[in-house]
Amino acid sequence: MIKVTVLYPNSKDATFDMDYYCNTHLPLVAELVGDALITSNADLGMASSVPGEAAPYIAMGFLTFESVESFQQAFAPHQPIISADVANFTNTIPVIQISNIAK
Repeated sequence: MIKVTVLYPNSKDATFDMDYYCNTHLPLVAELVGDALITSNADLGMASSVPGEAAPYIAMGFLTFESVESFQQAFAPHQPIISADVANFTNTIPVIQISNIAK
């Protein structure tokens, strides 16, 4: 299994609407990619390891798929719609990483 991690970089001017992300964006992604999506969840950044320093990412989204191929096949046709929705919850440019889930 693989995890697609979507990292939203933090900055002084970064904004993120976690309510919209969890209640609108993630359900939209789930509906579009269908059964290929195994799980999805999100974290809101709180702090870094340095006291008083902001978290490096304002938020992170996690999507689990069976394989890179299943993710790419399910996601690619809907990428324009999913990407267009990003402006509805953040002013950041997300960074995407795909990882193998260690067992």
